[in-house]
Amino acid sequence: MIRQIFPALLGLFMVVLTVSCGGREGKEGVVDEVASYHQVEKTSAEKYEAARNAFEANQDDPEANIWYGRRAAYLGNFEEAIDIFTMGIEKHPEDARFLRHRGHRYISTRQYDKAIADFERAAALIAGKEDTVEPDGLPNDRNIPLSTLHGNIWYHLGLAHYLQNDLEKALAAFSNRTVLEKYDDNLVSGGHWLFMILSRLGREAEAQAAIADVVPGMDIIENDSYYKMCLFYRGLLAEEDLQPAGKSASSDDVLDYGLGNWYLYAKQDTATARQHFEHLLTNGNKYSFAYLAAETDWERLFAKPID
Repeated sequence: MIRQIFPALLGLFMVVLTVSCGGREGKEGVVDEVASYHQVEKTSAEKYEAARNAFEANQDDPEANIWYGRRAAYLGNFEEAIDIFTMGIEKHPEDARFLRHRGHRYISTRQYDKAIADFERAAALIAGKEDTVEPDGLPNDRNIPLSTLHGNIWYHLGLAHYLQNDLEKALAAFSNRTVLEKYDDNLVSGGHWLFMILSRLGREAEAQAAIADVVPGMDIIENDSYYKMCLFYRGLLAEEDLQPAGKSASSDDVLDYGLGNWYLYAKQDTATARQHFEHLLTNGNKYSFAYLAAETDWERLFAKPID
């Protein structure tokens, strides 16, 4: 089992960095980052083993099945997670959670058609049902779960459509109220994607309306980068304020991708947009949503692979 887990630890670290880059700040340099990595490595491997044991003790328990798959995914074992969630779908075909989580890992493995099929099936299963809070596997600093089952299904469906450049379908999914409601974090994350989609469609007034409620002083727990981009889109934050001090290019996947997009549709500056995409694809986290989006855009817009 150790041989199975250890090679995936790098994937785990990248998953954790994805969460961090999405909205947390305050990294204190290489020493603390390495120390944090080893702590996460140990605890996440232990939680995976505990989840596997719980599932093996009761393989008909949907909660045990869900967490077994989620813990595998947090270690970067996406194909294993897909297999685990597939078992859950076979045993609990009316439980939309398995489709939601398998669809997410289809996105992680660039299987976008399969992801869309899962999220569409999940959306059909939840129609007319009460929404539920989705517990976090990697809790934020306040230990407050910010998202719901319905919101995550529609958010990830919108993302999968976006990754295939199907902007109208992406717009419809991200516009579902469950994507944006309850917390400021959800308003800025969903609003960021809506702004980019509407801007690409040439609907500038609607793009601004999508983020009109994003203002300085909001209570952001996780999604600080989305928040900064929305303030930038509104003209409330300067571009130089997005960059870390002393840096010539963003070190954040969301900022790199957002700026690259903005230079394309707001400035028609393909050269600068290309620089942001190339920086992201060379230095970014290959599992972040911003990286995946930049990857598909690069193939579509520039038709040159990044080594």
